[in-house]
Amino acid sequence: MAPPPAPSEVATATAETGPPTGAGTGPGPVRPARPVASARVAPSPSPGPGADAAPGLDTRIGLAVHGVRLTAPVSRTAGAGPTDDGHVVLSGRGVALPIVATSRYEVSGGRLLHDGTDLGIVVEPVRRPRFYDLATADGIPYEKIARLHGRDVLATTVLQTCVRYQEPDRCRFCAIEESLRSGATTRLKTPEQLAEVAEAAVRLDGVRQMVMTTGSTAAPDRGARLLAEAVRAVLAAVPGLPIQVQCEPPGDLGAIAELRSAGASAIGIHVESLDDAVRARWTPGKATVPLAAYEAAWAEAVRVFGRNRVSTYLLVGLGEDPDELVAGAQRLLDMGVYPFVVPFRPLAGTLAARDGATAPDAAVVADVTRRVAAALRAAGMRGADQGAGCAACGACSALPEAGG
Repeated sequence: MAPPPAPSEVATATAETGPPTGAGTGPGPVRPARPVASARVAPSPSPGPGADAAPGLDTRIGLAVHGVRLTAPVSRTAGAGPTDDGHVVLSGRGVALPIVATSRYEVSGGRLLHDGTDLGIVVEPVRRPRFYDLATADGIPYEKIARLHGRDVLATTVLQTCVRYQEPDRCRFCAIEESLRSGATTRLKTPEQLAEVAEAAVRLDGVRQMVMTTGSTAAPDRGARLLAEAVRAVLAAVPGLPIQVQCEPPGDLGAIAELRSAGASAIGIHVESLDDAVRARWTPGKATVPLAAYEAAWAEAVRVFGRNRVSTYLLVGLGEDPDELVAGAQRLLDMGVYPFVVPFRPLAGTLAARDGATAPDAAVVADVTRRVAAALRAAGMRGADQGAGCAACGACSALPEAGG
């Protein structure tokens, strides 16, 4: 059966115009950036009483880079992906905004303000889902097993530990084990638990897709088979629910076919950067897996799942040359892989935050996002067509505003 429609109680909103630029890049040597058309983009004035601004890429990126002061009933701190955020609805689309107490952006009275000026943008926080009020028979709250992302996406980290989390192997932007240490989640979610929570989230809150990621294991499959077991259990409880799985390239590429056979709709194999020097600095453990292994895994995943059903994160702001990043995104597109471009965020609990890393320049993020979105359009690839996953959700990226 198909998932029911999203609940009407989640209000729609519209978005806006443009922000000031960001503060720089992360630690380590940074190559000179390609010149961009605008080094500083100022927020546009409010369109006037009774009118709401249309979505705008520059303001969306400004919010992603600088964050917003916001009270959000649905939020997430620490974890395996972009976190420390609050979930809102802009122009009918779920969006994740970093919650930053010092941001010049603020949501007040359902409006977006910049330095106290109303930008003419309606913002509606996503309401707390009803499944958060439930617990398993052994007393584990459902929200410790899976969380709502955006407006209608259920997300979980099946294994909340990673064989690469200890220094010197740890990815510098990752906080996967911090939510476990704080008691916000459990170490291993069983297939039965995930099936129970997914059924409730679809039935009570109109969830339309699910994302399953995992910390890497020492096994040859690097955690992929844990995901396959979880997918089978969830689909037995909620037939037809689109599910994306996310993992490192498995040492045994046969695990990719197992994930598809289990019923996964899409797969994310995330490299974060295509520059070996950047990888060695930011993802030292994962960098021991050569790019050739990623390319082999992407090729096999495209063969098994199909074109535009495979994606990878590319983080802007790790020091990679913007031109090389865009060229790398084009190579991925040529393979049938969707490059999910997201600005780096120095999250609490990460090594990057400890070392004083800062967010990338918003103008650079805007330039890269526009160029990658243009390449996506030329290739006829949209994130929404993946059916499930980060690219389909789009809450953590500005690619949807840019037409990607």
